Amino acid sequence: MDVLSKQFTKLYLSQIRDFQSLKINHDMKFTRNASANWKGTGKDGKGTISTESTTLKDTQYSFKTRFEDGVGTNPEELIGAAHAGCFTMQLSFLLSEAGFPPDDLDTAAKITFEDGAITMSHLELKGKVAKISAAQFQEIAEKAKEICPISKLLNTKITLSATLM
Repeated sequence: MDVLSKQFTKLYLSQIRDFQSLKINHDMKFTRNASANWKGTGKDGKGTISTESTTLKDTQYSFKTRFEDGVGTNPEELIGAAHAGCFTMQLSFLLSEAGFPPDDLDTAAKITFEDGAITMSHLELKGKVAKISAAQFQEIAEKAKEICPISKLLNTKITLSATLM
């Protein structure tokens, strides 16, 4: 077993212990809520999306915001934001646990919609992390991509390009 594999085994066991201790102290099951309202036909109608946190509150979406360049949001953009946010937070945890607390992580998610389905999420990561090799950074980023809860949720191809700054 190479050094990096040993580090990941140690990290994984540490995360299990951390999660189990959190589970004992806190109920880790939770539900987040969002809602959508639509009025009219698919092409000519319009809708709003809201989240429980009110970060999105009656945010406009429509055929034009989804398939053209209209003002507002769309489901694919929101999936991209969720995936980028989840992955980046997961990576921060993994890097910190491996002894490499990140200075700055910036992730863009590009969601591909093709023939009525989301066919890919491509994560573009740029990170500033002291004292880590490019190979270690890449390996930990790949692990974060695999275990991030949104990655697990998506039934699509997920790719990653990681650049250590």
